[in-house]
Amino acid sequence: MDRRDHALSRRRVAALLALALVPLAVLGVFFALPVAGMVSRGLFEGGRFDPGAMWEVLTRERTLRVLWFTLWSAAAGTALSLLLGLPAAYALHRLEFPGRRVLRALLLVPFVLPTLVVGVAFRQLFSTSGPLGWLGWDGSVWAILAGLAFFNTSVVIRAVGSAWESLDRRPGEAAAALGATPVQVLRTVTLPALRPSIVSAASVVFLFCATAFGIVLTLGGLRWSTVETEIYLLTTTLFQLRAAAVLSLLQLVVVLVLLVVAQRLRATPDPTVARAVPRPVRPRRTDVPALAATLVALVLIGAPILTLVAGSLRVGDGWGLANYRALTSTGSNQALTVPVTDALVTSLRTAVDATWMSLLLGTVIAFVVTRRSVTPGERRLRGALDAVFMLPLGVSAVTVGFGLLITLDQPPLDLRDSPLLVPVAQALVALPLVVRTIVPVLGGVDDRQRQAAASLGAGALRTLATVDLPVVWKPMLAAAGFAFAVSLGEFGATAFLARADTPTLPVVIYRLIGHPGALNYGMALAASCVLAAATALVMLAVERLRVPSVGAF
Repeated sequence: MDRRDHALSRRRVAALLALALVPLAVLGVFFALPVAGMVSRGLFEGGRFDPGAMWEVLTRERTLRVLWFTLWSAAAGTALSLLLGLPAAYALHRLEFPGRRVLRALLLVPFVLPTLVVGVAFRQLFSTSGPLGWLGWDGSVWAILAGLAFFNTSVVIRAVGSAWESLDRRPGEAAAALGATPVQVLRTVTLPALRPSIVSAASVVFLFCATAFGIVLTLGGLRWSTVETEIYLLTTTLFQLRAAAVLSLLQLVVVLVLLVVAQRLRATPDPTVARAVPRPVRPRRTDVPALAATLVALVLIGAPILTLVAGSLRVGDGWGLANYRALTSTGSNQALTVPVTDALVTSLRTAVDATWMSLLLGTVIAFVVTRRSVTPGERRLRGALDAVFMLPLGVSAVTVGFGLLITLDQPPLDLRDSPLLVPVAQALVALPLVVRTIVPVLGGVDDRQRQAAASLGAGALRTLATVDLPVVWKPMLAAAGFAFAVSLGEFGATAFLARADTPTLPVVIYRLIGHPGALNYGMALAASCVLAAATALVMLAVERLRVPSVGAF
């Protein structure tokens, strides 16, 4: 490489760092600083390194029990989600039958349903007066596992289905022509080809299960607690901030280890890169088991939602809209500080702010990590930036909210009373989803088109408008929808940061559940239905903007 090439390389690296400066600064202030503050709270006492106190927290019997329950419940929830999701992923992405798109959209709705709503729905389903009350699962670990599977089956359908959709049929057909049975084709051809996407989906589902906050908090209470809910209880109920910080640190380490392991397991070529999408085929006799399993998944996903709606319409011994009309009040015995309708307005306004923040930041990040690298050094730098920008995916919302609470509380960054703190936290939670929705599409744009536009005299902005935007505008809208839906139902970080006079809808739902009284519980069910309907509508719109064969992870 001559001197001119070195100069060109330095200018490209400088331009790359300049473009990444704003996202890095935002993550540094609102993610790295709070997480570092949380870590220091766990490791240091009065400015002195104090591993003894940390060891005392880690060796508590309850801490070990909570850690064990977190790991095995996440593993069981992942296994159940794969068992339900894989057949449905095949049926919905490889077969053609009437209503397939609507069914696919309905099965994907739980993906963006607030975890708190899912917890309320299963609590209603398994209560003594619920349709499945005879199972005796109310307050049991089985209710938690059912909630985890309900929430994450849609993740498997979306992640694996996108890869399955673009899988080449010819190797399987050749194996069948040589006498292989459908099971042998599945075991020896299909599953090995889908391994990267299955491992990717399983790793994401495991992370979601291990950090499922609303579901475990609602269904498990104090008896069944994960690391995530234990941090919340230690902070808000027992006021043991040091112990909560130690658990946050433990969770951070575990999650980062899981991310590294998952990255190594899926370090094989991903079939989605080819983006060849064969036409779906009409179901054959051998597809009946997959269609039946899809029907079972639809029933399992629909039952809690229908039970939730029915419960919201139940008034005494009859039916009516009294619970919905009561949403303009503060509940019985002044359970709330503001009416539920005010909280809904706050949620919508906060979600809009979080959406534009995450979309703006995520789009810049996507452009940074997908531009063609000229030198190995530039390629390594882009890879490092990509890993840094994905760090929020490995840290739970509770940890982010707790970190913001204990670090941004003094000048010059005293943001405890700032109305932007909640949308900023929600934007951080939605950011990895936005990036992973845009990056696959933007990365698929042939760089020669940009070079051709530049050679014809187009500047950077004109190249962006004529080459990139026509391809990426639909994924950007889809990413905005994802971010809005996720922000609307976000509860983990918001539970720490929401002010008493401006709570969001998930926060007031949790408060209503915690207050006795039939009216309060009916209002919680009605508010959950409103929240679920809003996120479902957004999800249906996002499904229409989906780019075939491109998943969200």
